[in-house]
Amino acid sequence: MKHPADWMTGGSTDNSIVLTSRIRLARNLAHHPFPGWAKKNQRRRVMELLQPTVEALPAMKDGFSKELSDLDSMHKQVMVERHLISREHAARGEGSAAVIERRQSVAIMINEEDHLRMQSIRPGLDLGEAFSSLSALDDQLADEVEYAFDGKLGYLTTCPTNLGTGMRASAMLHLPALVLSDQIGQVLQAVNKIGLAVRGIFGEGSESLGHLFQISNQSTLGESEEAILERLGRVIAQVEKNERYAREKLMEDDPDMVRDKIGRAYGLLRHAWLISSKEALEYVSMLRLGADLGCFEDDTVRICDELLMDIQPAHLQLHSGRKLSPEERDAIRAEIVRSRLQSLDAPDTGKIEDQNNGENPPPDLGLA
Repeated sequence: MKHPADWMTGGSTDNSIVLTSRIRLARNLAHHPFPGWAKKNQRRRVMELLQPTVEALPAMKDGFSKELSDLDSMHKQVMVERHLISREHAARGEGSAAVIERRQSVAIMINEEDHLRMQSIRPGLDLGEAFSSLSALDDQLADEVEYAFDGKLGYLTTCPTNLGTGMRASAMLHLPALVLSDQIGQVLQAVNKIGLAVRGIFGEGSESLGHLFQISNQSTLGESEEAILERLGRVIAQVEKNERYAREKLMEDDPDMVRDKIGRAYGLLRHAWLISSKEALEYVSMLRLGADLGCFEDDTVRICDELLMDIQPAHLQLHSGRKLSPEERDAIRAEIVRSRLQSLDAPDTGKIEDQNNGENPPPDLGLA
């Protein structure tokens, strides 16, 4: 946990807008009550069956494996902030476990809402590779345990919305220009109309902080995994085009506003002594936008991506080795940001006008 995940350090121009891709599979064991109905001893029996089976998979060699009741609240929250377990899973204790691959690209929750919630995360728009790696792991597990499966309904899950493939595919996008130009509502409404879900940085019920949005499929029944991935990938690519056009339009119509946003973010992050999580995420987002536009050196995208995680409350406490008050978190957050950015030169905002060619037409918001 003291080391960043592989997908957190994949910053490059290839994923300047689409930060990560994630595939999640929900599975349950046949002949065992699902977690929501199971008694404590039944949940423990399932965990004792699944945890060593998952640990033995070749992909999970030398990984992390713990029952949640053996972890304190801080370490569980760190895993939530890294998207390795859900908030709901973190609230569980005895009879639930987490097994995480060494590079933190694969994480498996045992006895969350379903017996198994498996996920694979990759940097950038790479849904195909995320699915391929997780599908291979799923096949290996299917050789060891019997899944609850119906010939008509597919994989049986606690929530009916996960029936069928049991797959949720999603991507995390950085969309500051669509927010600044007040187009984000129009784009997200179009996404919702075609049956996809849009959520905040930590998934369902969370706020969209740092101009970060998750887009995922909602239906899992009656459609193959390949069809879901193809449709989602097409929509994400279209949203990415909308964000690129919005950036070009902002640089054409109001370059001083773009310069001001980036310059203020740089100045405040470099010199603040107290900064809240929400404020820091907004300014790191603007710094990342400046890096995408070429105003900073190439390594700035990677630094921003790591900061997006490292300034979260539990990560600050992990860094400090103790529980912190909100005031202490604000001070340490500012200290970490200043330290990471101390060698970063002021933004070259002249690059903003240099990129303003206005040649690309506005994308189709139909997202068809």
